[in-house]
Amino acid sequence: MSGFLDNCNWPKCDCIELGERRNFVASIISGVMFFSGWWMVIDAAALYPNEADFNHAFHTPGAISTLAFFLINSVSNGQIRGESYTTGCLGQRGARVWLFIGFLLAFGALISAAWILFGVYVANSVEKDWPGIAVFLQNALIFFSAMVFKFGRTEDLWG
Repeated sequence: MSGFLDNCNWPKCDCIELGERRNFVASIISGVMFFSGWWMVIDAAALYPNEADFNHAFHTPGAISTLAFFLINSVSNGQIRGESYTTGCLGQRGARVWLFIGFLLAFGALISAAWILFGVYVANSVEKDWPGIAVFLQNALIFFSAMVFKFGRTEDLWG
């Protein structure tokens, strides 16, 4: 059962073949998503500076999501698979724990942003709901930015 999808292939699309520019394109897309997420929450904070409209504690999921972005992307895929040249302080197991903690923080920040949007703004029928939408979009964009930056690049082009 472990290899039942090994014989399934996606259709070859020559229009999306990036070749040596794959890392460049993935980095640009990831950076634009990360920037857009922070830009939205900065816009919401500028439009609603009053604590009653936009609680300043709602910036916490964005900070945690940013920390998770760096945690997820600080270990290479070679370290996760155990193919790196040096084992480091904790080796492959430490790299996997580090990545797991990064994913836990990322998912936790995304869930807390959804709670802020639905628990505070939607459930209470607040008229000014842009801050809740901005916090959720910020965390969603940072989360997907981390995924694109981690899995969209290839380490074969680093050599």
